[in-house]
Amino acid sequence: MTGTIITARTVLTMDPDAPRAQAVGVRDGAIVAVGTLAQCRAALPGADVVDTGAAALMPGFVEPHSHPFMSGVATQAPAVSIAPWVAPTWADVLDVFAATAAASDPALPLLFNGFDALLHGRPAPRAAEMDQIFGDRVVVVADNSGHATYFTSALVRGHGWDVAPPADPVGGHFERTGDGALTGVSYEVPANTLVLAPVMAALGGNPLLSAAQYFALMARGGITSTSDMTFATNLVPGYEALASLPSVPLRVSMWHVSTDDDCVEKVTFAAGEQLLVKQGIKLWTDGSPWIGNVALSFPYQDSPATEHAGIDPATAGSPASMNYSREQIDAILDRCAPTGFSMSFHSNGDLAIDRSLDAYERALTVHGLLGTDHRWRIEHVGGARKDQFERAARLGVHMSMAPFQYYYWGDLLDGQMFDHTHGSHWQPFADGVASGACISFHNDGSVSLPTPVLNVQTAVTRRTRSGAVHAPEQRIDLDAALRAHTIDAARTLHRDHLVGSIAVGKLADLVELTADPYEVAPDHLDEKVKVAGTWLGGRRIDLGEFLAAARGTSPA
Repeated sequence: MTGTIITARTVLTMDPDAPRAQAVGVRDGAIVAVGTLAQCRAALPGADVVDTGAAALMPGFVEPHSHPFMSGVATQAPAVSIAPWVAPTWADVLDVFAATAAASDPALPLLFNGFDALLHGRPAPRAAEMDQIFGDRVVVVADNSGHATYFTSALVRGHGWDVAPPADPVGGHFERTGDGALTGVSYEVPANTLVLAPVMAALGGNPLLSAAQYFALMARGGITSTSDMTFATNLVPGYEALASLPSVPLRVSMWHVSTDDDCVEKVTFAAGEQLLVKQGIKLWTDGSPWIGNVALSFPYQDSPATEHAGIDPATAGSPASMNYSREQIDAILDRCAPTGFSMSFHSNGDLAIDRSLDAYERALTVHGLLGTDHRWRIEHVGGARKDQFERAARLGVHMSMAPFQYYYWGDLLDGQMFDHTHGSHWQPFADGVASGACISFHNDGSVSLPTPVLNVQTAVTRRTRSGAVHAPEQRIDLDAALRAHTIDAARTLHRDHLVGSIAVGKLADLVELTADPYEVAPDHLDEKVKVAGTWLGGRRIDLGEFLAAARGTSPA
C-alpha cells in the first residue's frame, strides 16, 4: 500500500521539536512522515496527495473526561433536552414539557435532561410540583450536572417506594422528609441509576443510535479521542457495536465506576485497544457546585442566585457533601491500586480535593507507586488552590480542568455563589499550568456541549458567556491551552504514545480547522476557528455514513 499524503495551509503538530509542517504522510492508519510535501513524497513515493483545503491541520482534540454513550441516551430521542442552551428560561422549559407531553403516549414515561437551578433561575422541582405539571405520569428530570434527578410521585408509587422507601446506596442518597418519605430527588450516580434505569428501559428507542448521535456531535467539535468516566460492563455491547460501524469517529478509554463489584476486572474489547480500552476506576469525593453539594472551606453566599436555586448557604458546601468517608476511600484504593488501573476522583471543592490528595498520597506510598508514572487523576477541580496543584505535581497526579464551568457560570460564581476572592478564581488555569502538573481540559458531556475550541478561548481570555472577565491573572497562553486538549489530555488517558500530536509512529487522527488559531485574536477563537472535519487512522470521517449505519443496526 502506497499510503496517503495529507496537506493543509499549515500543520500544527503539537510536537515542540517540530511545531509546524506542510504535510503528513500516512500508511496503514499511522503517520510515517511529517514535514514538507517533498519530504513526505520521498517517504511515500507514489502516494496520493489529498489537499484538505484547511487553513490548519492539528492532531484531533482529546476529550479526557466525558460520558459519550450515556450522554447520547440522556440527550437524544426519546429523551428530551432542556439544557440552558436549548431552553434558556424556566418558561421555555415549561413549554418543552407541555409540547412533549402532548405529543407522546400518556402510558409511557417521560425523560428530560439538563435542568440547572442557577442558569434557569429557580429551585429544582420536587415531586409535588412535578405532579402539578404532569399529573399521574412517570416523569424524570435529570439535573444538568449529572448529580441529581427529580421525579414524580407516580414513579415513587410504581416502585412501591411510598410504602417502603429504598435505602441509600453507597455513594448516593435520596432526599427525604422528616419521616423518611421520598421528596422526589436523588443524588449521585448510584441513587440516580435506581431512578433512571427503569425509565430508560421503558422508553425503549434505539440507544445505539442515540449514542451514535452524541459521537457525531463530539466529532463535529473536532474530538477524535475521548473517555467514558462512568463505564460499566453492561455498556460493552453498545461500545462494541459502535466501534464496528463504518467511519466510527472516536476512540474511547474507559474508567469503571468503583461501586460496581467487577470494577477491578479487566475488559477485553473485540474492536482492539486502539479503539476501546479500559484504563481505570472512578470515584467521587463530592458533588456539583450548581446544586450545592460540593465540599468547600468557604461558604456559599446568601444571594438572589443561591435563593432562586434553592441552595441554602447554612448547609450547602459543607464537609457533609463528601460521598465517601476517608475509611471507605482507603478501602477502595487498597482494593483497586494493585490492579494497575489508573484511579480517578471527581472533586470540585477544595476540601474534596484535599481528601483526594490525602488518600492518593497514602495509597501511592503503601502500594509502592509513589514516583512511578501512574497518572492517577482528579477531575474538574473548580475550587482548587495553588498549593493543591503543586502537591498534585509532586505526587504525579494529573488535574483535568473544566473551562466550561467558568464560561457558563463564571458571572454567578464571582460574588453571587461565592465571595469575590474564591469565586473569581474558579478554574484557576494559570495556577494549574504553573504548578508543573499535567493539566488537561474537558467538557464532561452532557454537562456542556463538546466544544474544545471554546474551552481554549475561555482559558486564554477568561471571558465568560457574557463577555465579562474575572481574575485575568488566571489566563494562560494559547500553546498551553491547546496542549491541554491534545497531547496533555492524551497523557492523562495513557494514550500519548498513540495520539495527541502529529509525529511519526502515532495514529493519523487529525482535525481540519478553518483558521490557524495562532493567527486569530483570542477573543474570536470560537467564532473563527471552526471544525471542517476529522480523520481517524488516516481516513476522513464521514458522519453521514456512520449515522446511517447506526440507524440500520438493531438496538438489540
